This record gives sequence, structure tokens and C-alpha cells, in this order.
Amino acid sequence: MPRLAHLITAQPKGTQFFQQQQLADLQHRGFEVVVISAPSENLDVMAREAGIEVVAVPMEREIAPLHDVVSFFRMYRALARVRPDIISAGSPKAALLGLVSAVLLRVPVRIYVLRGLRLETVRGPLRWILGAVEWVTSACAHRVICLSESLRQKYVAGGYVSDAKSVVLGSGSSNGVQIDCYRQTAATRAKAAELRRELGIPDDAVVIGFAGRLTPDKGTPQLLAAFELVLRDNPRTYLLLVGDFERGDPMPEPELQRVGEHPNIRKTGFVWDPVPYYGVMDVLAFPSLREGFPRVPLEAAAAELPVVGFEATGTIDAVQDGVTGTIVPLGDVDAFAAALAQYVVDPSLRRRQGLAGYHRVQREFRSEQVWAAFYDEYVRLLQERGIPVGRPEPPDGEEPHELTTPDGHCAPSRSTPADSSAAETRNSGGA
Repeated sequence: MPRLAHLITAQPKGTQFFQQQQLADLQHRGFEVVVISAPSENLDVMAREAGIEVVAVPMEREIAPLHDVVSFFRMYRALARVRPDIISAGSPKAALLGLVSAVLLRVPVRIYVLRGLRLETVRGPLRWILGAVEWVTSACAHRVICLSESLRQKYVAGGYVSDAKSVVLGSGSSNGVQIDCYRQTAATRAKAAELRRELGIPDDAVVIGFAGRLTPDKGTPQLLAAFELVLRDNPRTYLLLVGDFERGDPMPEPELQRVGEHPNIRKTGFVWDPVPYYGVMDVLAFPSLREGFPRVPLEAAAAELPVVGFEATGTIDAVQDGVTGTIVPLGDVDAFAAALAQYVVDPSLRRRQGLAGYHRVQREFRSEQVWAAFYDEYVRLLQERGIPVGRPEPPDGEEPHELTTPDGHCAPSRSTPADSSAAETRNSGGA
């Protein structure tokens, strides 16, 4: 039975469920899984709920030279104890510390899962430092799995990895979507109608939705400016913000005030179950400036919503322009507003592209498909090095562990609470 060490800097609430499902699937397929991460309550939950072995290694998310040296030695000792056959590292700090350690320990298979490029929106000396970190990390890996083709092309063009060493599995994404959770049914529509009443949104209003962190990096200031433009000709339009602000990437004060006081804006804060809120929306706005492969547009598509996004890395893979939504030039607020306005006034366009998005997710991004693609890649790399793999598939009649939120709903989206590991999400860039 091959031993897999899964490395990540921290376990945010919004990603713990998805990773836990995928790792449980790998265990069912014959891997012995060990998670090495910074200590947290969510790490303990993973051990308790999925029976996955966990090892806590304190790590700072941001650059902290003295702490990082200590963390490196702790990581090295942890890996020396675990003695994995394969390492999969999925966040910048854990990947750097873990993969350098793995080279010294001669771990047979070393994988870096590139979830996004934080340096895309960084300037000055920090950008050079982040670039050097990426180059070293990739040099230590046997394979760099990029979550989208646009991310892979940018990474190769930047000189961080060779074309031959990088790969996108399937159509991309790190975990896919449990499409049945987001399907619009009579029950979810009834819940959405109830939510509309609770939120004070009129039945005849058109709702532009957003799900995620309310931060500059996610394009929230541009969204607010575009919404004001839409309102000029469409005063019965509302903006629903499913998510919350964060201290690590704060919004400017004028935008904070606008969200709190605008009569046509509703903010929910963090929610465990986003599914009913997608039912309230008529179109999803996704103004993020940088992604790896974003999960939220896939969730919206599974809920039969069209998506408007900027021409950003990752977003252009998640949204098919003119088919499942509209892509506009990066940072162009006027174009973003114009695209949103098209969906506000045209219900048939919303239905047509929303349905196309649903079928695309069903065809290419079901969670089981994505998990199988990662499993196949792990097996191939192990077999190349002569390491036997256990059962090739789950036993007959045995299914991977199904996860739900504490309320019994599907796992949450990436709209993490302000006091959770938002910096980790900012580093990873995608789902």
C-alpha cells in the first residue's frame, strides 16, 4: 500500500470538506494517506471524521525567515518519520518546505499542485521573491499539476517550470463539483423564495450574485462600481454578496460603507450552505483578478446560472465565453457592467447559458472525474518508479465517504469567514 503525504499550509473551513472527500477517496482506492499541515481545529476534524492520519507542523502563511527555518526542520523530521512513497503539496509555503525536504530524503515521487500564482497581482521586490520560491519549488518536483491550462501556460512562460514537467489533468480543477448538491429542485427553489423574503428582495427583482471573499484581489471594488452602472437603467436590480470581508486583504473604506448602506445590496456574511443562495441569484458576477481554477463559477453553473467574469487566469477556463457566460477584458468596469446588464434584461439568455453551464459541469467537472484523474496520475508516477499500488478501484459496492456540513447540507463554497485562513485561499488562487 503506497503512502501519500498531502502537504498544505493550513486547512481553511471552506476547503477542508473538499480535500477530505478526495483524500478519503484515495484511501478507498488503496493509498495510505497522511496530511501534514499547520495545527488547527479543522485538521483535527479531518482526522476524526475521515480517519485520516494527520501531522501538525507549525507554519506561517506569509514570508517569515526565522519561523520558516524552524518550520523546515520540523517538516523534515515529520517526513522522515512518515517515510512517504509520494508527496503532493498544494500551497506555496508547505510545498517549498516539503519538497525541499523530500529531495533530501529521496522521496520517490514528488508532486506540486499549482493552485494559483499570487505574484500575478504583486509588484516590486516581493514579486521577485515569490517567483524565486516558485522556481525552487518546481525544481524539486517531478511533476507540476496545474489546475487550468491558462495557469500552466503562464507558469511555463514565466520560466518557473518546463513544458514537459507541467500538466493539466482532464479539463482542470482540483476537486470538481458534486453537481447533485447544486441542482435546482422544488425544495431548493422553495428555500430560495424564503431567503428572498428574509433578505428583503422583491419577487420581481433581478439578482446579481457574488460568492467568495469580499477583497480587492477578488475584484469586489470593480463589482461595486459595475453594479452602480447597471442600476442606472435597471433600478429593480439587486446585488447579493455571499461572503465576508477579511482583515488580511481589507477593502477601502468607501466600499465598506457602500456595502453597508446601499439599499439594493445585501451581504450574508459567511454561510455553510451556499446552495439556496445560488437559487436566489439570476446571474453570477465573478470579477476576480487572478485564479488557478475557481470553484465558484462551477458551482454557479451546476445551479444553472450564467457567469460574467474578467479575462483572468483560471476564470477563462471555468467560463466559456458566449456559451456558459461572458468574459470581458481584465479590470474593464464598463464592459463588466454592460455584460451584466445583458443578463438582467434577457431571461432567455440567462436560461440558455445557465443550462449550457450545467451540462458542461456534468460532462467535465464532476468530483468523481477529477478524483479519478488525480488517482491515475499518482499511480502512473509510482509505477514508473517500480512502486506497487494496491487496489486499482474502490471495492464493489463501496463508495467514498460522503461529507456534509454540520447542518447536513453539501460542503460549503470558498466564501471563507474573515477570521479563517483567508491568506491561504489568497495564496492558492483556486479550487
